[in-house]
Amino acid sequence: MTDNHNLLYIDGEWGAPSSTRRLEVVNADTEEVLGSVPEGQQADIDRAVAAARRAIDSPTGWAHGEPHARAEVMRRLADALDKRKTAITRLVSSENGMPIALSENLEGTVPGLLLRYYADLICDAVVEEHRDGLLGRPVTVRREPIGVVAAIVPWNAPQTLASLKYAPALAAGATVVIKPSPETALDAVLLGEAVAEAGVPDGVINIVPAGREVGAYLVAHPGIDKVAFTGSTAAGRKVGEVCGRLLRPVTLELGGKSAAIVLEDAELSVELMRDEFFAATMMNNGQACFASTRVLAPRSRYGEVVDAVVALAESLEVGDPLDAATMVGPLASAVQRERVEGYIAQGTAGGARLVAGGGRPAHRERGWYVEPTVFADVDNAQVIAQEEIFGPVLVITPYEDEDDAIRLANDSDFGLGGSVWTQDTDHGLQIARQVRTGSFGINHYMSDPIAPFGGVKASGIGREFGPEGLASYQQLKSIYF
Repeated sequence: MTDNHNLLYIDGEWGAPSSTRRLEVVNADTEEVLGSVPEGQQADIDRAVAAARRAIDSPTGWAHGEPHARAEVMRRLADALDKRKTAITRLVSSENGMPIALSENLEGTVPGLLLRYYADLICDAVVEEHRDGLLGRPVTVRREPIGVVAAIVPWNAPQTLASLKYAPALAAGATVVIKPSPETALDAVLLGEAVAEAGVPDGVINIVPAGREVGAYLVAHPGIDKVAFTGSTAAGRKVGEVCGRLLRPVTLELGGKSAAIVLEDAELSVELMRDEFFAATMMNNGQACFASTRVLAPRSRYGEVVDAVVALAESLEVGDPLDAATMVGPLASAVQRERVEGYIAQGTAGGARLVAGGGRPAHRERGWYVEPTVFADVDNAQVIAQEEIFGPVLVITPYEDEDDAIRLANDSDFGLGGSVWTQDTDHGLQIARQVRTGSFGINHYMSDPIAPFGGVKASGIGREFGPEGLASYQQLKSIYF
């Protein structure tokens, strides 16, 4: 660990925290302490917000610079993060159990990709648009930075989800206070070191690891102009209530309970199941908000679908997240494993048929592991079909016909992801159009940074990714001549 693990990155420098309290980060595989960082307090948030405010309010500050100048800084930050790819991916996998093969493609790649994408986008974007007014006088419409952003990041993909916020914010000319999750606070130090190396101007990015209470203080801070939050629906409701009272713009990317609709003509080959179907349903040990954890199967092929999903679950390599062969690693914390095991118990008690997994792997004496688990004969009204489990647990529900499948898919409080499995992609598109959700995949599921991502219903408000993600960090001003 470096000296920076004893400091906080605020206002362009590593400085002493306001207290001696620390956040310990534990290895999800070994249950041993990986390290610790200062636990930010309200005074640290005050300093960070003040620094971000100075950086944006200055007449020569970040918000008033040329887009090309901001883009150059963003590209340097992307380069600095790329240099740290190996360290970042190994650390994140140790912190939260993400299999290293996924971490390399997600945590080690996406932040740089997004920074470069938004750098290019802002260089081509129209900042001022001139219109011929209907009342006979010209009008100018400006897109201005929204201000100081509170970016609250969860533990399941900390680097990727942080970049989803700071990359478009920086492009727009906004400044950011990032609050990483306590469970993955160590990799935030690497982000801070990359920011410093890239020469990001003072106060533009500030990083304060902290717990929930300090996070709530940040959300309500009078110096904040927008909140960008990723986390559970329960926490998101609290954030949304505060922002609603303050009339503060907010983006909420929350939970999900997405459906994988298997049509009668679907291919169920071993290769497809281990590749695309696995990625859509149990990627990141099931700790993905968009995962299609409800499998809807036609009665005409119900037994075949159950057998295919069970075969997939039982074939997955469970083990050390730093092993390139691992497909399912440990859950992120003891609390998370307890939560998942509680849902498994509810499923059994509620009459669902446990057909795979359900316990802890016998060959892993330590680590917060749960076996890939599958329940069959699940009524869509059961708790395990309605609530987000956030672990490697799938439930399979039969349907009568396609109208029934669509009804079941929509019979959920959530609407974040979803998928359909068919050999007729045109027909799959027809199904996709009828499912009420923010995103959907045909024979796979993987979000693309070019397209907006977000949910409907209890899955959130607003969109990230794409030009829409940039627009959420801008505000419009009309100037009448």
